[in-house]
Amino acid sequence: MNASALLANTLSPDAATRQTATQQLESASRENYPVYMLMLSDELRNENSQIHTRNGASLALTNALSARDSTRQDDYSARWMALDVDARQKIKEASLLTLASPQPRAGAVAAQVVSAIAAVELPVGQWPDLVEILLGFINTSDDTNLKIATLQAIGYICETIKPEVLALRSNEILTAVIHGARKEEPSSEVQLAAVHALFNSLEFVRDNFDREGERNYIMQVVCEATQNPSVSVQVGAFECLVKIMALYYDKMAFYMEQALFGLTVMGMKHSDERVALQAVEFWTTVCEEEIELAHEAREAAEYDEPPELESKHFAKVALPEVIPVLLNLLTQQEEDADEGEWNLAMSAGTCLNYMAQAVADAIVPAVIPFIEAHIKAQDWHQREAAVMTFGSILDGPDPQVLTPLVNQALPLLIGMMNDENLHVKDTTAWTLGRICDLLIVTIKPDVHLHPLISALVNGLSDRPRIVTNCCWALMNLADQIGIYLDEYITSAPESPLSPYFEGIVSALLRVTETTANESNFRTSAYEAITSYVSHSTTDCIPVVQNTVIAILQRMEQLLNMQNQIVGVDDRNNWNELQSNLCSVVISVIRRLGGGIQPMADRIMTLILQLIQGAGKTSTVLEDAFLVVGSLAAALEAGFAPYIQAFLPFLYPALKAHEDTQLCMVAVGIIGDISRALGDQSAQYAGAFMNVLLENLQSNVLNRNVKISILSCFGDIALAIGPAFDPYLNTTMDVLRQAGSVQPNPLDFDLMDYVAQLREGILEAYTGVVTGFKNTEKAPALLPHVPSILELVHQCLADEERSDSVVKLSFGLIGDLADCFPNGQIKEHLLEEWIAHEFRSKRGMQQETKKTLRWAREMIKRATA
Repeated sequence: MNASALLANTLSPDAATRQTATQQLESASRENYPVYMLMLSDELRNENSQIHTRNGASLALTNALSARDSTRQDDYSARWMALDVDARQKIKEASLLTLASPQPRAGAVAAQVVSAIAAVELPVGQWPDLVEILLGFINTSDDTNLKIATLQAIGYICETIKPEVLALRSNEILTAVIHGARKEEPSSEVQLAAVHALFNSLEFVRDNFDREGERNYIMQVVCEATQNPSVSVQVGAFECLVKIMALYYDKMAFYMEQALFGLTVMGMKHSDERVALQAVEFWTTVCEEEIELAHEAREAAEYDEPPELESKHFAKVALPEVIPVLLNLLTQQEEDADEGEWNLAMSAGTCLNYMAQAVADAIVPAVIPFIEAHIKAQDWHQREAAVMTFGSILDGPDPQVLTPLVNQALPLLIGMMNDENLHVKDTTAWTLGRICDLLIVTIKPDVHLHPLISALVNGLSDRPRIVTNCCWALMNLADQIGIYLDEYITSAPESPLSPYFEGIVSALLRVTETTANESNFRTSAYEAITSYVSHSTTDCIPVVQNTVIAILQRMEQLLNMQNQIVGVDDRNNWNELQSNLCSVVISVIRRLGGGIQPMADRIMTLILQLIQGAGKTSTVLEDAFLVVGSLAAALEAGFAPYIQAFLPFLYPALKAHEDTQLCMVAVGIIGDISRALGDQSAQYAGAFMNVLLENLQSNVLNRNVKISILSCFGDIALAIGPAFDPYLNTTMDVLRQAGSVQPNPLDFDLMDYVAQLREGILEAYTGVVTGFKNTEKAPALLPHVPSILELVHQCLADEERSDSVVKLSFGLIGDLADCFPNGQIKEHLLEEWIAHEFRSKRGMQQETKKTLRWAREMIKRATA
């Protein structure tokens, strides 16, 4: 079969034809990659082929060059670079020539192929003349199709390749792109392609933005493009402004004053929703930047330092102009709007939410007249907008400013849960949920709690989206009252929710009896049950016990239904339900602690059946494993009878290297079991250590799982103490090697990884040192003290160190001093850097200071 027919068949409406053609293509790719790639490029270039065939060729070429998974991408890149130079050149020429195709769609898909090849070759110094060729197409050709496709290719390249790879050509790229975006360009399609390319190139033109003249010209072209006759160009220009504000906020004051303020306020009033959405997004971005700057300013103030960047307070200045437009947009809801559809009213609500956080108290007088005027209006649009406005300003202003307003509004809002309009009830339930979440102190138990709970429980029998919000509000109520009691009333025997506890949980259990889960309402009900269980006070324990019995009965029923599952939807529904049930069981175990013992046999029997029944469904396996982990933590030594039955399921999960999350949970279970059994776990330590050390050698296993493994070494050592001696030297070698990994200041992902890695190593060292402390094996640690302290020194010298790393570092120094109190490591503990670190307390949290003081006492004793 020829290439044309084969590619056409991959798009056939007949599934069997489509599958056969796809398999033939994959087979050709594996068996003779060079011929396969040349065949596809010939088809892409062929002007006599149908456009859908050429599109198929482009897709196949792109898929053979790029992959989301980094390991697979490395394989694809190596395969391409191993191709004969002449073959690569032919494919590149074909894709470049296709940019000039008279069929615009062919040029567009060729742009994707050019970008995919560039993403492989440019970072390794290949195809050095590509940018020059593309710029030549734009600057010297009158072919509109070629200009459009070339600009699209440049846009894709800028989007996929790291800025530093293109840095040397950034000026030329920017010049060509801006030239195409100018208002003088006669073709709106060229302008649109240029604006999209500019959007993708904004991150690597930072040097150009630093130069005022160039910045002025870029901003002029973008601002003029917001007034282009083509709505698509206007949308693209506003998208550029959103990204420019996010990247270059500190340089925007002049342009806000001269143009952006007016352009964006007018843009929000645009008759075309696509333009208005981007203009609203612009102000959301302004607020996000100013919220972040305010946070950074507060952090800097704690260190008596000026912030790196100061807020220009654009949002506060614009408040009188922007707020009326946002409030008007809130009233433009659609009766039959799709729940997941992003529209102007939703965008305006989000912007208002961020505006409240950015300007704080100033938002209140700006919106209160609107709320008062419309909350009782005849038109549901106005009522819903008023409630949405109130709900959107609850995070930002001082609670003392909001409290009298919430107290005044609560009875009205509770009454509006009976509104005749679905949208009003939905937004009211959401607003009540926000009040429960953010301003729990405004809810007076003797005044508001009964009517509030009654309204929310009644809402549980309403439409699915209202049920979801009522579940969320009830969950917030339990969480926030629970947090308040924990903070101010230690071990409270009862809660303001106690009289309602059984009724609320029963109502939530009724909601979960359905087979449907529209708007996620069933899952939300299970999440709410979990919160009520977690925060239950002593007087509600009988209800918690009855709840877990009901949940375990449901688990049994579901397990018995396994053979009746038909199709993917049924299986997904079964999996989701089992995960929900596991979440409730975990919360019950954590709440009852050792009190779960009478039900432990039943729970473990069901969980082992669930693990068997789940097959390779990792989410269900993860949740089942978490139940086991929490049961081990609750029962401690009482978990021993279940280990032999569980281990055959644990080891395969530990070896599932491609399933990062499952493997991570399985590693955590080893820590749980070790902590639970203490020195009794020594009999399993050899097998645990072998599989963990094997995992560290894996090239497939995610590196974050390896951090958990290092930390797990500490759990095992802490549990079995001196019995860890056979594994000590191997473990310390592994930890020392891991500690030698250095961050690259230009690679933020690597910096984050190294910070997490060091924290995991510190946790491991802490477990080992504490496990050996006060035992006859403690001297075995002496050869490793210098490498331990070297890592601690690196961690404390890092300016970006986290508070948890600082606390671990001081704790580890203290543990070493406590382990060797008779001067064995005196010369190490008296090093100047340790004295220096112990003198500095600036910016430390209270718990860290406590650890520091204890460690200082240990050092004094060990160096006396």
